[in-house]
Amino acid sequence: MLKRVIAAFAVGLALASQALAADAPSEIKIGTLYASSGRYASISMPVHSAIKLWVEQKNAEGGVYVKAFDKKIPIKLVAYDDQSNTATAATLYNQLVTQDKVDLLVADSGSVLTAPAVTIARDHKMFLFDQTGTGASFFSKDNPYIALMADPVSTIWPKPIADFLTKDGPALGIKKVAILYSTNEFTGTQATAVRKFIKEANAPIEIVYDQGVPTETTNYTVILNNIRAAQPDAVIHLGYAPNDIAFLRNVQDVGIKFNMLFCIYPGLETELLEKNVGAKGLQHVFTYVPPSEMDYPVNFGMKMADYRKAWDKKYPDGKIEFGFNAVAGYTTALVIEKTLSVATSLDQMELRRAVFSLSGNLKTLDGTFALDEMGGQVGELTPLGQLQLNDHGHIKFVAVYPHDVATGKPVYPKP
Repeated sequence: MLKRVIAAFAVGLALASQALAADAPSEIKIGTLYASSGRYASISMPVHSAIKLWVEQKNAEGGVYVKAFDKKIPIKLVAYDDQSNTATAATLYNQLVTQDKVDLLVADSGSVLTAPAVTIARDHKMFLFDQTGTGASFFSKDNPYIALMADPVSTIWPKPIADFLTKDGPALGIKKVAILYSTNEFTGTQATAVRKFIKEANAPIEIVYDQGVPTETTNYTVILNNIRAAQPDAVIHLGYAPNDIAFLRNVQDVGIKFNMLFCIYPGLETELLEKNVGAKGLQHVFTYVPPSEMDYPVNFGMKMADYRKAWDKKYPDGKIEFGFNAVAGYTTALVIEKTLSVATSLDQMELRRAVFSLSGNLKTLDGTFALDEMGGQVGELTPLGQLQLNDHGHIKFVAVYPHDVATGKPVYPKP
């Protein structure tokens, strides 16, 4: 009798397995956008290139393992060029959902091009794999259709800067701070966070200049003279890569020397900034230390050194710079891969459950993946660093805060 029960059970398992295989799709469709031109191309193309690298790797192995069907399934990447235009992006996100009927929806890089996807994903009840869109307004308790993959939400990202200013700054002689920011979701939220952290710290730090300018700004000469007139001890400039390039070029052109200057993208896209500003123009600039300069412990995916080798093999001409965004795209891909390996179906809310189950447990080359209840990324924090010249005249990173990850002391004031 027992043998018959076991045999029947085995037959049942075999039939169930066959049914799963029969129901399995021939491919998993991942829909995304990228910007090959325009203001956001410099951050979008490395992210997109990283995802393509991952897709190529996985398909060479027969696809990704999908628990819902208990087998490897090839990936089809459905990708369209939004050309850095938000209206075009909105149309194309809608096309991915309603016409291409993708299984997973992935946003383009950055908050500006992510914003249209947030609304469309929510309206269509599609879970959005938000790669690097950190804007605070994207994450709310009444929107379960989003999670941030590869960088901290803007409300906490600048905390190392503010902590350095308020805790180490007074002893260095930093008492007055200027804040200049581009008025978009990404950098506007960071400016708000810097103000908040400084105020909460109750330190003897005064904000003597606080101004927002359009993201399209290309000439900062007048603005720089206005900042100089406020006589700040530290200047915080928050903008996208083209803003930082124009700002730092104008700093050199005008001949202004600030005792401390912070910019975002000398850290996030160092190769791009060094090409366009020059190593000497970046010397002593404070910035975020990207994961590409760290060696985080990994429990899934390639380590940084192996990933860099794979990147250089795939993109040997150097036209697409390796930096934070190249890591961000690969991190998103790893989260997707791990999600498919634990999700019991491709239902969008089950995908959400699977993503959130990774929080605090998944460790990639980008650091620890950790989400708050609204899908904001609260792991993967980037330390504060300062750029210096190495023996070959190129830029190197010196982490200066927090102290437990510091590799050197800050140079202040700038010589």
